[in-house]
Amino acid sequence: MAQSINTKVELTTTGVSYLSIGGKVGKFLLGDKGIEFYSDKNVEDYIQIPWANILSIGANVTGRKNTISRHFEIFTDRGKFLFASKDSGKILKIAREHIGNDKVVKLPTLLQTIGQSLKNIFKSKKTE
Repeated sequence: MAQSINTKVELTTTGVSYLSIGGKVGKFLLGDKGIEFYSDKNVEDYIQIPWANILSIGANVTGRKNTISRHFEIFTDRGKFLFASKDSGKILKIAREHIGNDKVVKLPTLLQTIGQSLKNIFKSKKTE
């Protein structure tokens, strides 16, 4: 049986983990000790990330109303985790309370990533 790392739960919501191919649907538990994700199909298939291990957490923010996308990434000392949830804004607000405002970042959009890649390609050709 999976044992929770949290003693108090602040938010429970549904979402998807993209750790494996195709993604797994499950539940998020955010509490006083960290973020947890439990798969709906197999509760023993879980991810537990303590707040102390999170280097940063980020999501795409788009539009004039600063809409937060469903997808967010958690960067830890062990790697990167990609998740999606309809309540990603709430998840980021709770994470901000635990890890600090400076570790909650705005990730670049797809167009910004492509633009930066093109800049780097042309920049490297000029220096040759």
